[in-house]
Amino acid sequence: MLFGECTITFQDVAYQLGLPVDGRYVSGCLTDFHVYIEGGRQAWQWFHELPGVLPPANQIQKFVVNCTWFRETFGECPEGADEETLFADKSGNRIHIRWLPFVARLEEMGGYSWGSAALAWLYRCMCRVANRHVVKLAGPLQLLQSWIFWRFPGFRPAGTPDVLQVVHPEVLEPRHMMLWWCVTSLIYFAVVEWHQVDRVLPQFSGVQPPPHPALNIDFLMSMDERGGDRWLPSHLQHWHLHWETRADHVLRFDVVDDPGPSHEFLAWWHQHGKRFLSRELYLGDPRGIPIPVEGTQRGAGRVPDMDRVDDVPDRRRVERRARVGTRRSQRDWRWLDQAMEEGDEAGRDGGRRRGGRGRRRGAAPR
Repeated sequence: MLFGECTITFQDVAYQLGLPVDGRYVSGCLTDFHVYIEGGRQAWQWFHELPGVLPPANQIQKFVVNCTWFRETFGECPEGADEETLFADKSGNRIHIRWLPFVARLEEMGGYSWGSAALAWLYRCMCRVANRHVVKLAGPLQLLQSWIFWRFPGFRPAGTPDVLQVVHPEVLEPRHMMLWWCVTSLIYFAVVEWHQVDRVLPQFSGVQPPPHPALNIDFLMSMDERGGDRWLPSHLQHWHLHWETRADHVLRFDVVDDPGPSHEFLAWWHQHGKRFLSRELYLGDPRGIPIPVEGTQRGAGRVPDMDRVDDVPDRRRVERRARVGTRRSQRDWRWLDQAMEEGDEAGRDGGRRRGGRGRRRGAAPR
């Protein structure tokens, strides 16, 4: 981008989806509830106890149930309910039973960080679709589309009305807003992503210093739901503990005052990457406005030094090749073993006779 890096953050989740950020991570296990959860049941036994009925075998695929069965069995959603989904996969018509523990404790649903879980799932889906073999994008696409229209007014369809935002007061409480500036892990079951807002400070009216290198989480990108079930807070303990200490990783940086909706302000916004505009400028596009000289003058931003999280590159292929070896390396080692055996045999026999025809390397001994 001409104005630097930008991304979807907790702040966008709050404004676009109205979801709280602070709370417990959305994690646990996927299927073995009777092993990892106190009071848990066998998966399908627990399923039968909660809705009171089991789906037929033709509506089940391993541990997912077809959405058509839910609609036919329980009818339409209650009046006023929203049918939009945040954690949809590319199938679009199946629901995983990993949600059973959450359904069993509906009174605790408000204590989870649904905003961070939704953002983690969107990050992961956007990474997956970057693969040239992937042709469909899953995840909370309503957040992605709304963020694009909000941050890039020039991309809005013609005739889009100026809609006033309606944000629930709870998501603007200090404990939630504090985390908008937090560099921490994003957790959604086996999905672990990274909220690296230190690279996009202009989105928060901050002056951007040279950012730290992006965190390498290649190995975490390869995590999925295959390979057996685990208690994820223990299996990925480091990243879950990082979320538990999220309050210790909130950034403090210089904030530039908003000079008001003037031409100079629009030019400053264009130069510095400032995103949050007053309501009169929602549909404006300042990219064509010339930038004055004073608009390029800026001070150095200050971000406190924080504990650097170690990269987690995906080295499984390298380690596997070093352990097993390639065909060429195995052939070289076989030749070395044979040469050493020949040397030992020659030492025992007192050496070959002078002028004798030695055995060809690699030939089987008599």
